[in-house]
Amino acid sequence: MRHRHFLKLFSAGAIVLSAVAGPALANPLVLFDLNSGQVLQHQDAFKRWYPASLSKLMTAYVTFRAIAAGEVQLDSPIKVTKHSAAEPPSKMGFKPGSVMRLDNALKMMLVKSANDIAMAVGENVGGSQAAFADRMNAEAARLGMTGTHFVNPNGLYSPDQYTTARDLAVLVMAIRREFPQYAPWFSIEGLAVGKKAIPNYNLLIGRYPGADGMKTGFVCSSGFNMIGSATRNGRTLVAVVLGEKSAVTRAETAAKLLDQGFDTPAAGSASVATLAPYGDTVSANDLHDEICKKKAPTEQSEAPPAAAKDVPKSPYQEKLDHVPTLVAVGLGGAIGPAPKAMLGQAGQDYADVPIPSWRPDRPAPAGSGPVVAGSAAQGDQPAKVAN
Repeated sequence: MRHRHFLKLFSAGAIVLSAVAGPALANPLVLFDLNSGQVLQHQDAFKRWYPASLSKLMTAYVTFRAIAAGEVQLDSPIKVTKHSAAEPPSKMGFKPGSVMRLDNALKMMLVKSANDIAMAVGENVGGSQAAFADRMNAEAARLGMTGTHFVNPNGLYSPDQYTTARDLAVLVMAIRREFPQYAPWFSIEGLAVGKKAIPNYNLLIGRYPGADGMKTGFVCSSGFNMIGSATRNGRTLVAVVLGEKSAVTRAETAAKLLDQGFDTPAAGSASVATLAPYGDTVSANDLHDEICKKKAPTEQSEAPPAAAKDVPKSPYQEKLDHVPTLVAVGLGGAIGPAPKAMLGQAGQDYADVPIPSWRPDRPAPAGSGPVVAGSAAQGDQPAKVAN
């Protein structure tokens, strides 16, 4: 395992892991106690990294705050726009115009890691992708996530979307402390969509004793990221692991860190809030060629690879030793008020349909100048007009 290459150094009451075999092995990680905020281990915690679908945790946090502010309700409608429906996998594949409850949308986003649903949530709650990204960045700044920037709600690759292991720890603490009522959503074993069962990409859930969250992420440039949490005897630990080589190794690394943490008495003074920046905080490693250059597109996914013949399976490649508990989700049932960001000044709901342009061979009627207010943020998105 990679950690055998590391020399353990004690600093500010936490274990700092330094790579003696070169920087390529020094992937970022943080292990901390959720209740106290104490950092138990950290390595390259301030190194800029592409978050991939870990971005969806901020999407959830912004949405939780919008619910608390009365902008939207759990049973409010989330409409799939043409733009969101066109997002690449992982996705649910609902057609444009499909409508679901917000709580179901969030569960699909967190468990299936559906990019189309994350975009739909962002567009509905924020009014547009750009407006929602502004809210994501505002929350990051308010929380003190100094090494983070967002441009989309689903984590699809952009050089301008980045974070750090330490900042993700800050975000996890905010979610779990401020919104404990949503904690069960992060430990769902699987979803039932009609007759189809969708397992959680988090391989710790149902396999690691006490596992209760939280999220995985993958794009070629980031490698396999994971935030894994577990609770034992009232103590909740969280492992942030970035840049692993597969879905299995990220689960194994997170599990080993959690094991070490549960075996370590709580001591030391370094916390997620007080950990001082160190190392390279500007450049981001791009693992695209290392992770995906020699793989077919079908292999570029978060799904765990099949074990090689005559090689013992990892515990995180084994099927669950029990029938998984599935949560039913789907379309419909959205009887709550539309998100305020999707309403016009008169409180009228807006639709995701293109505005017809005036025929050039006829004079435009008075007052039919270019539409600006309410137009879509993305150049290839249709503008919004009233139903």
